[in-house]
Amino acid sequence: MFRPALQNRGSPSCSSFVKVLSRTISSKQWQARQGKDAYTKEASIQGLKSRAAFKLLQINDRYRLFKSGQTVVDLGYAPGSWSQVAFNLTKPRGRVVGVDIIPAQPPRGVSTIQGNFLSPRVQEYVKDFVRDPNRGRPRSQLPALGEQEKPSPPTEPGAETDGGYIDLERSSSAHINKVDEAAPLPTKAKVGSVDVILSDMLMNTSGTKSRDHLGSMELCNAALDFASNVLKEGGHFVCKYYQGSGEKDFENDLKRLFHRVYREKPESSRSESKEAYFIGIRRRSDKSQEN
Repeated sequence: MFRPALQNRGSPSCSSFVKVLSRTISSKQWQARQGKDAYTKEASIQGLKSRAAFKLLQINDRYRLFKSGQTVVDLGYAPGSWSQVAFNLTKPRGRVVGVDIIPAQPPRGVSTIQGNFLSPRVQEYVKDFVRDPNRGRPRSQLPALGEQEKPSPPTEPGAETDGGYIDLERSSSAHINKVDEAAPLPTKAKVGSVDVILSDMLMNTSGTKSRDHLGSMELCNAALDFASNVLKEGGHFVCKYYQGSGEKDFENDLKRLFHRVYREKPESSRSESKEAYFIGIRRRSDKSQEN
């Protein structure tokens, strides 16, 4: 008589196997979708870090956020496609500073700060970085030095020390900064030192819509608090969020800080995705906020 083999305690269960198989199938489906995606192909052709670059390009086509010489802070910049777009749209005299907890090679010409943006110390470091109007700009854009001065290429405090990487970083006129959480807080930044703040930050998704929405709102609020401290009068703000019940309150907060506020879902954003973007146009003066 046939008897089923006893399962070894060390072997995976049927349910575990199904879960692994499901993840494998999902991964293959994702890869297949990426292969067929026109924006993914075009990003590769144009040398862009990812298809997300087209989201910012489409937002900018509609709202005209960028111009030469601006200072841009990109929150959650990795892998760098938004910073890449911002640098190209603000050159030759602009500067772009990317912030992310994930270490990543910065796009050419972009300065980056590695740290958790929700940390007050990291936020103060970013404010201190942008306070100096020349810090982070490619050296070719800075005022010419006297002939007697021949300084060696600088490295920012906390830069990675690996020779190959730092050589690449120098050749790209970019700076990588890792925040030391134990260091003293820097001096307060001058209010009005940034022209555009971008936030493409998102927490790891849980699969629960309400939880993911609340997590995205926490990041949006952190970005908006930062913007209220450093954004110039007339400056702009872009923030990604997951749609849900808390977005109306956040929209009202934006309207108190900006003359015009819009919700946008770019054409390049996948239709099945719950992501969308708030755009704040032209920061109000402090006096107009009080009225």
